[in-house]
Amino acid sequence: MIDLRLLREDPDRVRASQRARGEDVALVDALLSADERRRSSGVRFDELRNEQKSLGKLIPKASADEKAELLKQAEQLKTDVRAADAERDAADAETQELLLRLGNLVHPDVPVGGEEDFVTLEEHGTIRDFGAEGFEPKDHLELGQLLGAIDVERGAKVSGSRFYFLTGVGALLELALVNAAIAQATEAGFTPMLTPALVRPQSMAGTGFLGQAAQDVYHLDKDDLYLVGTSEVPLAAYHMDEIIDVERLPLRYAGFSPCFRREAGSHGKDTKGIFRVHQFDKVEMFSYVAPGESEAEHQRLLAWEKQWLTSLELPFRVIDVATGDLGASAARKFDCEAWIPTQGKYRELTSTSDCTEFQSRRLSIRVRDGKQVKPLATLNGTLCAVPRTIVAILENHQLADGSVRVPEVLRPYLGGREVLEPVSR
Repeated sequence: MIDLRLLREDPDRVRASQRARGEDVALVDALLSADERRRSSGVRFDELRNEQKSLGKLIPKASADEKAELLKQAEQLKTDVRAADAERDAADAETQELLLRLGNLVHPDVPVGGEEDFVTLEEHGTIRDFGAEGFEPKDHLELGQLLGAIDVERGAKVSGSRFYFLTGVGALLELALVNAAIAQATEAGFTPMLTPALVRPQSMAGTGFLGQAAQDVYHLDKDDLYLVGTSEVPLAAYHMDEIIDVERLPLRYAGFSPCFRREAGSHGKDTKGIFRVHQFDKVEMFSYVAPGESEAEHQRLLAWEKQWLTSLELPFRVIDVATGDLGASAARKFDCEAWIPTQGKYRELTSTSDCTEFQSRRLSIRVRDGKQVKPLATLNGTLCAVPRTIVAILENHQLADGSVRVPEVLRPYLGGREVLEPVSR
């Protein structure tokens, strides 16, 4: 959530952020009104309580005639205090409810617009010319079937659409990717973490995933638990309700977990293969830093993502995501999109978001710097979303006979194998 003091001092900035996101600007004025009622009712409650205490001191000293009148006043004050308390609680609840609906303040450098209004910041690698090499590239599903690596038919039979099996070398390729990604993250100073896949409502809400993203979340009604769509959620909630000494920062974690997404609203999109699925594994970077360090840390997370994709020898670009395509928690987001030959376009492989103090305020995570205690900044960044990375590797490193060259960084994790060969079925 944002700082209420900032809202009071500069409401136009908050309105501009909501407008840039394409969100409801009227929410700002409703929140200002609720906050004013909350504060005024709080003042009224305090005044009545003080009056009640003063009256209480007079009653024992009063004469019989005065005491009767004072007791009558005390009874009325008791009723007024109870009413003021209820009014204060209602205004506070309304303020909190509206505050939780408000997105993070957008960074001033973020391009304004919708999904297609991003700005390309960098391009890396060389896109292969398969025509010049004399063959038509196969898509990842055909390659996966040739290699005995991907089985979507049995995935659908067992679990439904957008589920899959990774088999044989496909399973080994996932394990190689995860181990290589964790090795890079560990070398960079991240603490490896295996995180829970189920979290409580306060963890999910605290990270901002029960607002605009709620339709994409799986909820277990009987247990009131949520399946995470990313290990960002348990990693953000890991220090919930804690105060961290500034000397311990930055704290950096690399979480590996299964991820579950309903993919609501994606009907008809990427229905072939394993690019958009309901369950996948991912290595996620997460950082806790002092508030003034968040922009620099954002650039570091992006650099680690670029290092990873470069090590996989993939052509990719970096984009500055537009305001209308930001998640509620992000003030700014960079995506790294790899080239997918058979689609003839770049597709998102990694993403890194600067959430500033938005999540820490909701989760009550603070930093102690001397005598000052204040919210810290949180950031997240995908290192390896496994299925999409497999798609990019298979399509970009395929050879004419259906085999696939293994990037050097993965070879130690695949027993030194340099090429994945088709198998007979």
